Amino acid sequence: MKAGGVKMNINSRLSPFDFLKSINDTKVNLIDQDQDNTKYYSGFVVNRSLSYFPDTVFMSNEMNRLHHLDAKMQYDFLINIVRKKKRFSKWDKPDQRADMECIKEYFGYSEQKAKQVIGLLTESQIKTIKLKVAKGGRE
Repeated sequence: MKAGGVKMNINSRLSPFDFLKSINDTKVNLIDQDQDNTKYYSGFVVNRSLSYFPDTVFMSNEMNRLHHLDAKMQYDFLINIVRKKKRFSKWDKPDQRADMECIKEYFGYSEQKAKQVIGLLTESQIKTIKLKVAKGGRE
């Protein structure tokens, strides 16, 4: 069975990314199709994903501010207010985030400059930088 571009089996559960696809692209209301789908809606994941884009950051922030609303209300707000558009963003990985902080400290770079440089350094260079900026203690 296929519901609005989202492949579904009778026994399968929806992921937060299915809800994102329906908010951003298909505009098929997954909760109206089945009220049990509300338990699969993760406001945190949806809001975080929408916060990466300039045209949806304010809507995401509003839903973070109103986190106490039930899942159906949050989802209905987002599906009706977000314009249809394909959006994709990679999430920052924690290990890369730590590497960037070390690079920023070692070279005195800004966030933007560190993002540019991290792709140029090898793993051994990053490891050496981490050792040089380590302050001791437990990790």
